[in-house]
Amino acid sequence: MTKTTTPRLEEITSKNLDAALGIRVRPDQEFAVAPVVRSLAEAYVQPASARPRLIMDGDRAVGFLMAFLDIDWHEDGGSVIRSGLWRLNIAAEEQGKGYGRFAVESVAAKIRARGGRELHVTWHPGENGPENFYLGLGFRKNGEVVEGETVGVLDLA
Repeated sequence: MTKTTTPRLEEITSKNLDAALGIRVRPDQEFAVAPVVRSLAEAYVQPASARPRLIMDGDRAVGFLMAFLDIDWHEDGGSVIRSGLWRLNIAAEEQGKGYGRFAVESVAAKIRARGGRELHVTWHPGENGPENFYLGLGFRKNGEVVEGETVGVLDLA
């Protein structure tokens, strides 16, 4: 099956909440990304920096992303401010159709529009994890590990 329309991002509302909560990655990928419900809870308690969005193709919810904008990366009160992709969940049956690339490109465009020059992401290493996906999009490992996750950076300049 191919995409039927151009994908788009939608804010999470009461009208599409159930669709967002229904997004499930493959069972062998569950170790690598938190479920949407956890992401929405984190967004609720961090509204200044979290940007959760539903990825839609026509009337179908195909994925979920949550960007972060201008956070103190080290949480020490002002050392390194970064923006990037916090979560990316593409529904199991929708993977391999370009929705993940669309999500990353959408977040990159938002960061560029705000004057940012880098997009950061973290991932759990391991088989069936997203490392090859991110490296294939041009992210580079920067040598950092945060809470056991590899940090990747995509240059936006």
